[in-house]
Amino acid sequence: MDTPRLDALETPDLSGSTAFVTGTTRGIGKEIALALAEAGANVVSTGKTVDDSDSDLEGTIGETADACRERGVDSLAVQLDVRDEAAVEAAVETAIDEFGEVDIVINNASAIQLANVADLPTKRFDLLNDVNARGSYLVARAFLPHLREQDGAWLLANAPPVTTDRAPGKAPYAWSKLGMSFLTLSLAEELAADDVGCNTFWPVTAIDTRATRYFGLGTEDDWRHPRIVADTVLGILSRDPAEFTGEALYDEDVLREAGVESFAPYNLTEGDPAPTSAQMFDESFSR
Repeated sequence: MDTPRLDALETPDLSGSTAFVTGTTRGIGKEIALALAEAGANVVSTGKTVDDSDSDLEGTIGETADACRERGVDSLAVQLDVRDEAAVEAAVETAIDEFGEVDIVINNASAIQLANVADLPTKRFDLLNDVNARGSYLVARAFLPHLREQDGAWLLANAPPVTTDRAPGKAPYAWSKLGMSFLTLSLAEELAADDVGCNTFWPVTAIDTRATRYFGLGTEDDWRHPRIVADTVLGILSRDPAEFTGEALYDEDVLREAGVESFAPYNLTEGDPAPTSAQMFDESFSR
């Protein structure tokens, strides 16, 4: 499927900005990086994969950086395992040294495995939490002094609204993702005086990614193109970070407010997919 383009959707001018995005090898993270580049932002492309020749997974952080440069901006690929504190601190320092200022930080890197407590090995529980909650914490914490110095900055996370106190059948994954949300929304208060907009964004429907296909989370009838999430990020970045902070956002809500009347261009097949992603953490969710 070609990348959807909504002509009616206004793209913010991010010229002069630099974005640090985690997990840009493929999927949602890559689409976010490309959308930011199209809007004029320099992009620091980060992730673990620098060579896919021995992998059945396509994509590298270097390929994403190259694609960003093709869109007329500067881009830097930095290999990064967000579980490694020293590596995170080094990557942040490298990004700041290269571009001088980084004013957009997006915690997108995530691990997923949907399983109940009895069936999930401890090492997988640790992986989910180390990548999702702890990784977001490490990246955010490493950037805090720098973000505070900017004249308005953003700290965003690809994570769901906190709407539940239980998630049977997927509690370990939910715990790790809601940890990302809790951290980011708490930072909205801690950074309020510094004009740093801290928000989360989450798709209403499942998104066509390697994970949804690998884990069999529906079919193409249930998925949308990851560009809908990238456009949601652009919608957030079109606001004032000093005023628009502490929000847990769904993609459809952000885009409707931006003037999008139909999400059909994002759908992989005809007909709107069910809101399975929102309902993963909020069974009562309805459009």
